Amino acid sequence: MSSLPLVDADRWPGVARTPYSPVRAAAARLILRRAVRDLPVVVLLPDRSRLGAGGAAAPVLDIVSERFFHRIGADLKIGFGEAYLAGDWRAGDGTDLADLLTVFAPRLGDLVPPALQRFRKLVEQRMPREEANDRSGARANIARHYDLSNELFALFLDETMTYSSAWFDGQLAGSGQLAGFGQLAAAQRRKIDGVLDYAGVQPGTRLLEIGTGWGQLAIQAAERGAIVTSVTLSAEQRDLARKRIAEAGVDVEVELRDYRDVRGQYDAVVSVEMIEAVGAQYWPAYFATIDRLLAPGGRFALQSITMPHDRLLATQHAQGWIHQYIFPGGLIPSLTAIEQIAGTAGGLRIEQRRDLGPSYAHTLRLWRERFTSRAGEVANLGFDAVFRRMWEFYLAYSEAGFRAGYLGVSQLALVRKH
Repeated sequence: MSSLPLVDADRWPGVARTPYSPVRAAAARLILRRAVRDLPVVVLLPDRSRLGAGGAAAPVLDIVSERFFHRIGADLKIGFGEAYLAGDWRAGDGTDLADLLTVFAPRLGDLVPPALQRFRKLVEQRMPREEANDRSGARANIARHYDLSNELFALFLDETMTYSSAWFDGQLAGSGQLAGFGQLAAAQRRKIDGVLDYAGVQPGTRLLEIGTGWGQLAIQAAERGAIVTSVTLSAEQRDLARKRIAEAGVDVEVELRDYRDVRGQYDAVVSVEMIEAVGAQYWPAYFATIDRLLAPGGRFALQSITMPHDRLLATQHAQGWIHQYIFPGGLIPSLTAIEQIAGTAGGLRIEQRRDLGPSYAHTLRLWRERFTSRAGEVANLGFDAVFRRMWEFYLAYSEAGFRAGYLGVSQLALVRKH
């Protein structure tokens, strides 16, 4: 396999241009050799020599161009993903991309030797100031991902159009038969019921949803008899959510509004995988807003992706591949950060917690299989080969994070401390 022959340089400047740095490329080669010497993986170099401790059945990282080393030498966090987009490396024949990335995921923190870690801040990119999540920045960041195309998301999501972890509830272990795409919609509805249960949603509950998605949670809450208001920053999502809500025959108010501008009092607030788009600078405002909106005795149900707290502290100001290509301005919190900031800024404590990490890994695998199997339809929507490789990598990279335990996801029930 060769590199992609044609790349739109205006749309993908980082992919079209390869940084040239022989010294850093040589250092990257040495770091890679050291990093994989005891990993159960095979690395094929461009000259077809081999690295790694993997045997015949091990995942294969096939580096097909020397440009790979220049990219990761310039910036490991961004260059590794850009090299995949450019076709400078691939998963070897018979190797699943997520299986390969899962080998590396537990070692993300120590791939670079400790002696070189001190120089990390000199070379890594910082989060762009224009992607800060003030009101205008948050809307622009959300539009870059969620307003891509409702038709695109419909190609790989299930009928509920739910873009967050499902809850498979025992279907991932013990039976030897993993749930297929046909079971995904039921698992998504189960997840949503879990969130609504944590929030205590019942007939007459005044419910605020922060982050509408495409409306499934609002529909299920309204079917319980709740009085539902849902806010989003995505115009595409708002329009389709309103359509789906009308088709479901329920009454929900969906507004294009920043969570900080919501007024009123609610018996319950729910938010599913939206906090990752808030940004650390605004986490205190997020929880303070929820405190302001909750009526006495109210409950807050949160579903959040999480990372270990030490990794959050080490990486919170750095620009990574996911930030640059998928979620601008985003940052995954830790459970420690949620607990601390919810307590200090929102006066809230965690009463209950449910872990869905294995379910998210499987959700992502089902999405990726669906996405890659419908690549022709994705292309017909106007998304080029670089975009398709970008999303394949994003979904596999995320799946690997959950499979390795580098990422987690929790449903949390929060109540006032006193």
